[in-house]
Amino acid sequence: MFSPHGPTLRELAVQALSSVEHGYDLLAPTFDHTPFRTPDVILKAVEDTLAARGPFDHGLDLCCGTGAGMDVLRRVCRRSVTGVDFSAGMLAVGRDRVRADAAPRAAWVRGDARALPFGPVFDLVVSFGAFGHFLPGELPGLFAQVHAVLRPGGTLAFPVGAPPHPTSPKYWALLGFDTAMRVRNALWRPPFVMYYRTFRFGEVRRELARAGFTVEHEALPDFGRRPDGSPRCRLIVATREAEAGSGTASSG
Repeated sequence: MFSPHGPTLRELAVQALSSVEHGYDLLAPTFDHTPFRTPDVILKAVEDTLAARGPFDHGLDLCCGTGAGMDVLRRVCRRSVTGVDFSAGMLAVGRDRVRADAAPRAAWVRGDARALPFGPVFDLVVSFGAFGHFLPGELPGLFAQVHAVLRPGGTLAFPVGAPPHPTSPKYWALLGFDTAMRVRNALWRPPFVMYYRTFRFGEVRRELARAGFTVEHEALPDFGRRPDGSPRCRLIVATREAEAGSGTASSG
């Protein structure tokens, strides 16, 4: 699962017994060599879909980590891209990885997704693999924050994989991981919130609608379909309603 440049089992154990923020500070130098980074094939599929919907002007990568999603934004946004994360270590790695003179220029901001330090200035917000760090009860506040930093007509987009079938090894691996995390958090402080099975498609759609978004979803064709015909991976596209008389999200 890990390349020779990734963390050791001992390092992972130390990180897992830390807070989420400190754990990612420790993991940052080797994060891009772990399976926790969003695979390039998903990033490319999202980029292609957003490119067909754009272009956009100002983009935000929510919980950006080392900036894999920032690369997507730089290809679909014309004017600026911003990454926000509460791990200073992850931001430092991302800042060092991305060339400062590449266009559009990137800004890296330390902040909490539950209290975003921005006004309504973005046309596009993306997020990759971060929602497992939020408990279901936090979703209304999180989506309200994203709604508040989008311009009228702006878009929130993120990929969601189909849940694995109960007969598949992946189903039991994710169930085992989530169970281990619940036991860890019951016995150890500070908690480390990371669950794979709490971010459910139907519930997410309902909470986005309650936050004031118009919600669509689009199959990402590169990943095919399950035997029942449903997509293996979808892109959720949630749009903040445009105000009467306002321009489009990319008119910036």
